[in-house]
Amino acid sequence: MKAVIIPVTPFAQNCSLIWCEETMKGAVTDPGGDLDHVLQAAEKHGVTIEKILITHGHLDHAGGTQELHEKLGVPIEGPHKDDKFWIDQLPAQCARYGFAESFAFTPDRWLEDGDIVTVGNEEFTVVHCPGHTPGHVVFVNLKERVAIVGDVLFQGSIGRTDFPRGNHDDLIHSIREKLWPLGDDITFIPGHGNLSTFGQERATNPFVADMNFG
Repeated sequence: MKAVIIPVTPFAQNCSLIWCEETMKGAVTDPGGDLDHVLQAAEKHGVTIEKILITHGHLDHAGGTQELHEKLGVPIEGPHKDDKFWIDQLPAQCARYGFAESFAFTPDRWLEDGDIVTVGNEEFTVVHCPGHTPGHVVFVNLKERVAIVGDVLFQGSIGRTDFPRGNHDDLIHSIREKLWPLGDDITFIPGHGNLSTFGQERATNPFVADMNFG
């Protein structure tokens, strides 16, 4: 598996182009906007985009989803259906923050905890991780030991929980009870900022480190 991070939107959100090296089929994760950059990256690397994967419904992660779907004619998978209320608000969200025009969408597949998503010959396990938003999902490639975590976890921090239907306790539970058991060696691509590993965050992240939980 290969991945290229493409920062998009004024919020510098980590949209990713991920692909299977055997088939050169790929997916775009969280196309918040700046779709020309995303499509240029696919062309540069010789990747055929076969689907769009969404971690959650916030504008910087999902604002360009419908436009990309219409451009490429590929299916949208994710997030969990509990984020439908965020997706329905995308036009208003983008107008409020001065983003380019955006459109609501209906995924071809709402995702549940434990679902499998394929990208070429690569498989990603879906982990439902509510807290930042109620329908947030994480995509984990257990073979390659890579996760795409959206705004659940960052290097040295965690996602905000002060948005509608955010919940701090749920977020801590999602990270510690659903992500940590997957293994310290998993490298994760966050929604913003630098890559890290679950092990590094277990040891050093002031919000979720083991030392703070007895």
